Amino acid sequence: MINSMTAFGSGKSEQSFGSVTVELRSVNSRFLDIQFRLPDELRMAEQPMKERISIALSRGKIDVRAHFSRAQTTVQTEISEDALLLVSKQLAQVRKVLPETASPSLSEMLSWMSAQHPPIDPVLWMGACQEALAEALSELLSGRQREGHRLSLAMLDTATQIAEIVAAIEQQMPLLIATQKERLAQKLRETLQNAFPSGFSHISGPELTERLASESSLFALRIDVAEELTRLKSHLTELEFLLKEAPESAGKQKGLGARGSIGKRLDFLFQEMNREANTLGSKAGSLEMSKAAIDLKLLIEQMKEQAMNIE
Repeated sequence: MINSMTAFGSGKSEQSFGSVTVELRSVNSRFLDIQFRLPDELRMAEQPMKERISIALSRGKIDVRAHFSRAQTTVQTEISEDALLLVSKQLAQVRKVLPETASPSLSEMLSWMSAQHPPIDPVLWMGACQEALAEALSELLSGRQREGHRLSLAMLDTATQIAEIVAAIEQQMPLLIATQKERLAQKLRETLQNAFPSGFSHISGPELTERLASESSLFALRIDVAEELTRLKSHLTELEFLLKEAPESAGKQKGLGARGSIGKRLDFLFQEMNREANTLGSKAGSLEMSKAAIDLKLLIEQMKEQAMNIE
């Protein structure tokens, strides 16, 4: 399955001590770039989360955000003697500097006691972070697969248009070659007449043969695009293989790292296809072929832009 690098995923873990929400945002990047935005209380979970994401993904810029909330506690209606002694001690210290400081009211003390939270338990909260991350990562991967499938279909549709243009050029080649041969013959006649206005009585056979061979070689170099068309068709076959078969077959081979390689391989393939289209344009012997070469370059560029989002 082809994976895109653009997706979103979120997950939430509900526990007796509180809840954790993790959000993942992914966009295209040449390498795997993971950035965290976590509250200080959850900072201990950053490295384990990073390791888990690195196993699941190979390319893309990943923005990781996490939020947490503690479980609501019952409002405390009793104040222990120890708490009262602590308040009294602290109030005495303050009055040494600010003797006019008033004593807190009962409601203020109850509110203060209710606002006190137990310290974060790293083991418990890290487990909640991992659980929320697993859900977010699953949603992110599903989104990347759906988007990758759509990109694959779009590129295959564009490849079909390229194949049609290549087939049309091949059909036009016999007529184009015949037309160019006639142009060459006319050019040779004009060249020879200009060079030897009095006729061929003063030109030797080898000299005439050499001039004809030179013109014929130039014609062959300019009009022969069979190799370029063959390579384009070969590239289209490879493209179909990469989009339909390579991800599954490569994933079965240990150590190949199929994920992450497809996008780079596609980029290289489109560079080669663009090279062939440029050569076709430089050898164009007719307006139709020039237009075909331009259309090919535009379609290849479209696929290249789509492949930038492929993992």
